Amino acid sequence: MRRVPGPTDHVLVVGAGLAGLSAALHLLGSGRRVTVVERDDGPGGRAGRTELGGFHLDTGPTVLTMPHLLDEALAAVGSSLSERLELTPLHPAYRACFADGASLDVHTDAEAMEEEIRRFSGPREAAGYRRLRQWLGRLYQAQTRRFIDANIDSPFDLLHPDLARLAVLGGFGRLETRIGRFLRDPRLRRVFTFQSLYAGVPPARALAAYAVIAYMDTVSGVYFPSGGINAVARAMTDAASDAGAVFRWDTEAAALERPGGRVRALRTAEGERLACDAVVLTCDLPITYRLLGRTPLRPVPLRHAPSAVVLHAGTDRTWDDLAHHTLSFGHAWHDTFDELTRRGRLMSDPSLLVSRPTTHDPGLAPPGRHLHYVLAPCPNTDVGPDAGSWRALGPRYRDQLVEVLERRGMYGLEAAIEEELLVTPADWTARGMAAGTPFSVAHTFAQTGPFRPRNLVRGSDNAVLAGCGTTPGVGVPTVLISGKLAAQRITGAAARTAAVPYRATRVPVGGQDHDGT
Repeated sequence: MRRVPGPTDHVLVVGAGLAGLSAALHLLGSGRRVTVVERDDGPGGRAGRTELGGFHLDTGPTVLTMPHLLDEALAAVGSSLSERLELTPLHPAYRACFADGASLDVHTDAEAMEEEIRRFSGPREAAGYRRLRQWLGRLYQAQTRRFIDANIDSPFDLLHPDLARLAVLGGFGRLETRIGRFLRDPRLRRVFTFQSLYAGVPPARALAAYAVIAYMDTVSGVYFPSGGINAVARAMTDAASDAGAVFRWDTEAAALERPGGRVRALRTAEGERLACDAVVLTCDLPITYRLLGRTPLRPVPLRHAPSAVVLHAGTDRTWDDLAHHTLSFGHAWHDTFDELTRRGRLMSDPSLLVSRPTTHDPGLAPPGRHLHYVLAPCPNTDVGPDAGSWRALGPRYRDQLVEVLERRGMYGLEAAIEEELLVTPADWTARGMAAGTPFSVAHTFAQTGPFRPRNLVRGSDNAVLAGCGTTPGVGVPTVLISGKLAAQRITGAAARTAAVPYRATRVPVGGQDHDGT
């Protein structure tokens, strides 16, 4: 594994998102002095927080999986997840609601999910689920250490027995086809393939290897941190501060001093000079490359994942049919992906994610109030409406989404909204996100593994990248790994941290105890 040469005693981390915080913790655990520079007034980055009329909104991801990766980062500085954060395992992980009126609770417990599928689709599909679950587990084991949780310098690094195992498992086939070998019910297939949208590739074209995301969602478990997802960033920040990290809030990186290819200091927008021995850059790729003064050459331009419109709605009521996370599927499926990725149109029959964080943390809203987060995938600004068009388009699309949700059972939603925040590709663009998408570079074959933008950039001896635009990719688990991989580029491939084992607390939900272990 290539690593940063020369002294690395003091490392500057640009960005206090989950990737930067993960890098900071792993660097601190290896004895480095760390300064974190963040343009916002607090941690989180994409996993940010805003307050609106007494409602506390997570402005980024709402789904947390693979909490052992948090444990690993915290363990690097002698802390633990159980010490820093209260997690609730979600039962069900999701509720899937279909256009025919049927609904399915998605359980991560094997027996519970098998019984639910038997009720929903019959014994043959339940047997198919048993085989699918076994396949997902083998797929995850074949990928995690060699292809996800590893620094890759060359395609030749992939020449390992795990590559053969992945091929035998059908990982280089198509996701939708492979899932179809286990499940015939098209509604069930959606539950195990919709995740590819966030990787930027329709299920019919995505590699079957990306079923590993379905493993994280439907096998490993989905959790909710008390205080919301931003509480994860705050817990990591507190642990890093206790371990000696210095945080510079409201400080924007303006330029890097890079004589002879080695970064010597960062210049802030206020003109301050912060010297360093190495730097970890977690900004979006266009900002990162601007700071570095060069954009790596690629045979074809980068392709970006679809974007999203998010409606945060603080309401005076809620709807009993909602779970913590509810997937609301329309009739359309393949046409939806074609609209989002090729034709650049808004979904004519939208599939939506509705999250209700007040299900497990009523304190995120004023007394007697509820918080709902509606995510509607939409085209990015490369293939769809540009950022300027969204100024007028956004409010109209918001009204359409509310109308759709009311037709699908959230009767009276419009009248129930007391506070709201609408986020569109125009807002993602204003945050510096390429193509107006928070999901960054799509996971096409040509942008996966060793073909994804590298975390070491040619022409810079001591700058390392982390975040969803580089390896291993998009999503909370992968950006946590990206921070660790960036730290290893600086410290060397140390022995893997033995994370404090995480056991979910038994939390009473709906009058019953649920154990997520």
